Amino acid sequence: MAGEAERRGEWPLVLSVAVCAVGLVILTFYNWRNGVLIFSGGVLLAALLRAGLSDNAAGLLHVRSRTFDTLLLLGVGAAILLLGLIVPN
Repeated sequence: MAGEAERRGEWPLVLSVAVCAVGLVILTFYNWRNGVLIFSGGVLLAALLRAGLSDNAAGLLHVRSRTFDTLLLLGVGAAILLLGLIVPN
């Protein structure tokens, strides 16, 4: 029963990784810019989920403090988004 509760507690990580994986597939096989933008959306989603969830509910998205995790994910997501928008084809 504890294993099932732990698996249910990892939905924020699974959701974020799923969005990033879709972005990587699109980046690889279709349009690189759209893939990068979707990937950055997955990282920004992880930041929003980490900001809104308690340490226990965040599961493996919880690495350091909530503030540190959120700011780091927001910074990385924003940097990827910005680079995806400004790099020419």
